[in-house]
Amino acid sequence: MTKKLYFIAIFPPQEIIDEVQIFKRDLALHYENSKALKNEAHITLCPPFSREADWEEDIFRAFYDIDTHIAPFEIVLNGFGSFANPKNPVIYIQPEDSEPLRILYQRVKAKFNFNNYSFNPHMTVAYRDLTWENYLKAWEVYNEKPYKTNFLVDKIILLRHDQQWVPIAEKKLIF
Repeated sequence: MTKKLYFIAIFPPQEIIDEVQIFKRDLALHYENSKALKNEAHITLCPPFSREADWEEDIFRAFYDIDTHIAPFEIVLNGFGSFANPKNPVIYIQPEDSEPLRILYQRVKAKFNFNNYSFNPHMTVAYRDLTWENYLKAWEVYNEKPYKTNFLVDKIILLRHDQQWVPIAEKKLIF
């Protein structure tokens, strides 16, 4: 049986994806971090999980069963944060605290609860091939770098990995 990877996320509009890509290109050029260039900017609600391809119908069913009776809401992205783990450092764009985002995450987790994970919402700009030394240099710059924008969350997206992450379903927030 063939296994596939899936995950659930919120994506900002294309103009914010493009702005975030500028940061990723800077980190690739100046801090030897190119892995982050492969993925579009997003906030993960359910991290990647592996399932038999034959079970995809069950994944769709669980995805469509997520309770999205929640008013579309705004996320404010404000500055940068980091996970200062020497083995796997990460630099990300920091969303401001959002009660609707936490509620949406809880509703996703209610249907996809086999993955034991904590929720620390962020939009990754550097990870995987970022060395600790380059993280320290980059963090000196990004720690103080201003970036603030916002966007409306009105849907969640289910993705499958087919050589790259491909959206395979979306569910609108409805109030």
